[in-house]
Amino acid sequence: MAQDINKLAKWMLPEGIEEALPAQSGLIEQLRRRLLDYYHSCGYDLVMTPFIEYLDVLLAGSGKELDSQTFKLIDPQSGRQMGVRADMTLQAARIDAHQIRKDDPVRLCYLGTVLRTVNDGFAGSRAPLQIGAELYGHAGVESDLEILELMLETLSLTGMQEVHIDLGHVGIFRSLARQAGLQDADEQLLFDALQRKAIPEIGTLLETLGLDDSMVKWFTALADLNGGTETLQRAQKILSGAGAEVIAALDEMINISGLIEQRLPGLPVHYDLAELRGYSYQTGLVFAAFVPGYGQEIARGGRYDDIGSIFGRARPAIGFSADMKTLIHLSSITADDKVPAIFAPADQDQELREKVTELRKAGERVVIALPGQAGGAAEMNCDRKLSKQADGWQVTPV
Repeated sequence: MAQDINKLAKWMLPEGIEEALPAQSGLIEQLRRRLLDYYHSCGYDLVMTPFIEYLDVLLAGSGKELDSQTFKLIDPQSGRQMGVRADMTLQAARIDAHQIRKDDPVRLCYLGTVLRTVNDGFAGSRAPLQIGAELYGHAGVESDLEILELMLETLSLTGMQEVHIDLGHVGIFRSLARQAGLQDADEQLLFDALQRKAIPEIGTLLETLGLDDSMVKWFTALADLNGGTETLQRAQKILSGAGAEVIAALDEMINISGLIEQRLPGLPVHYDLAELRGYSYQTGLVFAAFVPGYGQEIARGGRYDDIGSIFGRARPAIGFSADMKTLIHLSSITADDKVPAIFAPADQDQELREKVTELRKAGERVVIALPGQAGGAAEMNCDRKLSKQADGWQVTPV
């Protein structure tokens, strides 16, 4: 019994780590090409970031959340601590700030495996296949909308249906916290309560902080300010005296809502002033995509201006990312075990070899039999075969 268990253990993968079989791998590659080709058509250039690098560079400015998600090890050559990338967003920002160094807008995209210490619930895996795009050098709502549209098209191209969007702005809460003079620990407690919309807990916490009545009213209102576009009108009235930074952030939400109605009519959008995903590094608009029947976001994005300052060059920045494994799992697109293919016999005839080369150049999949092999065309998943005819080798049905 113990011997059987030991044999089984050799075939087991670590929890949260998966492998893709041929049909699924083919589907992933098909969608990868489709998405990267689309990004290219929109002016986004592909970058390939290192899978592992020095930890202090990898985590620069990313906050504690990414630190806890990162596998760490010691580089035997330098003795320095290294990390396996758990996210590619910061790496892309470094490329823009340190390598490209342009003043005009830069559009970058990426796709690759990241590794995380635990499943954070977003990707459904400890080794997500992260795909994303970033736009640097423009601070307006037009670039916010461009990234939002790119995310939605990504979901459409991968077969996602009935997508709806949650949209918020971290600048509103951050500005109020700054006005109130909150200590970091108190700000984090209030942030956590707002994420859960725990109104009684928020009230108790605000009471213990000794804030004035206006600040209490504004913080309390954030938990209730969510819904359709009417939410933004309510927010204008409630937060009218909350200061210029708060009003500016709210104006950005109103401006993007108008552009969404104009460019994406019919898109279900839920506006939420307590939506604070990525609060540790996001600076402006934040958004997430959801589909019915799946309680977690399937893609997320937002603005993270000036994160490049840690690399010596501050730039406006906005982007999104998603996990292709999650998208494929939820998608209406399915992997096909039967890929069209042609079976060629184990024959050294030169004309046959030339015919095989011709077919492959034309985009056909041709499987050549091996002498004495078990199984024929059907077993090799071929729907056609090459047969010797009076006029030469021809493709015929199996």
